[in-house]
Amino acid sequence: MRNLIRNLLTATVLVILAACAGAPVSPGVGMWDVSINTPVGEQSGVWTIAADGTGIMGSDLGDQAIEGIILEGNSISFDVDIDAGGQSLSLSFSGTVEGDTLSGDFSSDFGDFSVMGTRQ
Repeated sequence: MRNLIRNLLTATVLVILAACAGAPVSPGVGMWDVSINTPVGEQSGVWTIAADGTGIMGSDLGDQAIEGIILEGNSISFDVDIDAGGQSLSLSFSGTVEGDTLSGDFSSDFGDFSVMGTRQ
């Protein structure tokens, strides 16, 4: 009886581990060198996107945490509020990932800003 319980427990753990190992990772997960076309010129930075829907937008102005990233297939979207020279600016990003290329747009009250990125 002891062996049966131990074998069932071992089999259950192995099935759970196999299911976790086989879980697909979104193509958007990773580190991206990005270029954003803004009204004040091109801005570059590095985005780090995690599978748990969190990330960081890094630039010369500092890092901005991102939460609530939605990764569905090749699509990626998120909302973020940034400090733009003492003013809060709300941005919504919507884009797609094709291989090692990310493209999309930030939508704002001031219009759309195009975004292009390549995987590091």
